[in-house]
Amino acid sequence: MIQESRMVHDFQTKQQERKYWIIFGVVVILGLLAAFGLLVYNNPVPVTSSSFIPVVRRRMNAIIAMAIAAVTQSVATVAFQSVTNNKIITPSLLGFEALYTTIQTSVLYFFGIGALVAFSGTQAFLIQVVAMVVLSLLLYGTLLTGKFGNLQFMLLIGIIIGTGLRSLSSFMRRLLSPSEFDILQARLYGSVNNADPEYFPIVIPIVILVIVLFMISSNKLNVLSLGKDVSTNLGMNYQKGLIQTLVLVSILMSISTALVGPMTFFGFLVATLTYQLTPTYNHKYLFPMAIALSFLVLSGAYFLMYHVFNAQGVVSVIIELIGGGTFLILIFRKGKL
Repeated sequence: MIQESRMVHDFQTKQQERKYWIIFGVVVILGLLAAFGLLVYNNPVPVTSSSFIPVVRRRMNAIIAMAIAAVTQSVATVAFQSVTNNKIITPSLLGFEALYTTIQTSVLYFFGIGALVAFSGTQAFLIQVVAMVVLSLLLYGTLLTGKFGNLQFMLLIGIIIGTGLRSLSSFMRRLLSPSEFDILQARLYGSVNNADPEYFPIVIPIVILVIVLFMISSNKLNVLSLGKDVSTNLGMNYQKGLIQTLVLVSILMSISTALVGPMTFFGFLVATLTYQLTPTYNHKYLFPMAIALSFLVLSGAYFLMYHVFNAQGVVSVIIELIGGGTFLILIFRKGKL
């Protein structure tokens, strides 16, 4: 008697798998073309000039910042939505952007413009990253391992803390002079121009390490996305896996926010597109597609706004507007969070 062998595949059909790789390849190529266009298109220096390469190198810093923001925002959002089993909420609910805004505003409010300008460099960057990671660890440590042990309760506390920090920073901004407000506002908009190349030697190894850990644990993340009851029945320590994932998410979100500034709906927009274009729930395929889409959205948006519409200062605003609109559409379609 011949027993039929049964196997579970990542894709339902070979056609779906082929379609995935075709779309992934097209997205990667378009992203690379947009990045190449940002490097060489409309360069004010002739190619034959000795200054051409230095100009390209300066533009390369922006490309690197885009790549870091794309990786951190996309992977953090997809992983966060998987462990929370909710495709609507984002890591921003934990208050990373609110804490970043409060730190920047407090420095200006209490110490003046000189202190805000001096609050830069590796030390200031690390202070902000550590502060955001510590806040998230306090949330996880007290609300996931204590008597509550409830993910929804932790998210609710995160929303309350974020709202409180935003109210505090808003109050301080109202007391600033117009000139101080303008200087501060430039830092509070998410932009790759905020990134300092001095941070790259520190940021890049950390991001690579976290992404490798996520890829290694992608199978565990697949199980965690099934929920607490199913994960526990399958023999997984759900609470341990949840905390480990959230710690890695907090590291990525802290780095992204401290490097380029708040980008509230960018990760949500990319994650939503990823789910539409990836016909599988395996994170081994979700993460690469999310990263490729994220880089394409960033590089493509900056290329269009810089070289087509000549509107350099509104790139992040447009991305956030589209992301926020997508968020509202999904809310109305689903009827719940």
